[in-house]
Amino acid sequence: MDDEEAELRNPFPSPPSHYTNYSSRNLRLLALLRERAPNQSDVNQYEQHGILSDQTDVPDWPLTQLEKPRVDWILEEPDAYYDVFGDRWFVKEKIPSLAELGGNQLYPADPSTDRRPALLNILRSLLVTFSSLTLSLLAPPPSASLTDPPEWHSQVEWITALSQNIMAAANDLRPVQARENLELMMRRQLELRKSETEALHSKCDTLEAKLANLRQSIDSLSTLPTTRNPNTIKDESRGLSENTKQNEPLRDSDLPTQVDVLRWAEEVG
Repeated sequence: MDDEEAELRNPFPSPPSHYTNYSSRNLRLLALLRERAPNQSDVNQYEQHGILSDQTDVPDWPLTQLEKPRVDWILEEPDAYYDVFGDRWFVKEKIPSLAELGGNQLYPADPSTDRRPALLNILRSLLVTFSSLTLSLLAPPPSASLTDPPEWHSQVEWITALSQNIMAAANDLRPVQARENLELMMRRQLELRKSETEALHSKCDTLEAKLANLRQSIDSLSTLPTTRNPNTIKDESRGLSENTKQNEPLRDSDLPTQVDVLRWAEEVG
């Protein structure tokens, strides 16, 4: 029994011993049993032998054990739960209150009620009890004839109860804290996207200014004269052709058009 309990709590448990029962033949026998006895929810091994008398190798254990568990039965329970690896898990997660755990709850159980006055009273009581505890520790020890427990025992127990209430109330605020953290994270993401958008707009403004300067340069180049200077044409005597000319001015067909400059600016940007 101890080995089975340890196996259940193992993070990587071995498969159960009855996994070999889920064979193809046994599953076919189960389907045939349900086909012949559809209205019987629980069929024992003696009845199944009679129903499946024409079949061979009918197991001695009930075939109904191979059926899937009824999840709807679990959900119908008021506190629906299931056991996995020896631990119990509830279907609907619920944080138990301090009173449900057996503690002395000193603040309202209703989360819609304002708990701040009760928590302030708990804090004041904690400070007063701690002050009384220091005075009790400074007092001389009681005589051996006294059988009553010393005063500081009750003060320590009361401080423990007050501390449990403060911690339980703080744990109840975990969903509120998670919601506030999510809201803060979303605000940071929004501010980051706004800054990135502003940077993109400034970059676009810079590119538009550069494109405007390029357009002005194109317009100024298009107004230049295109006549040739005959003094710049000469023959080279070192094996060059007579048609080769140096310092020939650009013609209108050689100048880049406005479309070419815009395409180049888009490739560079």
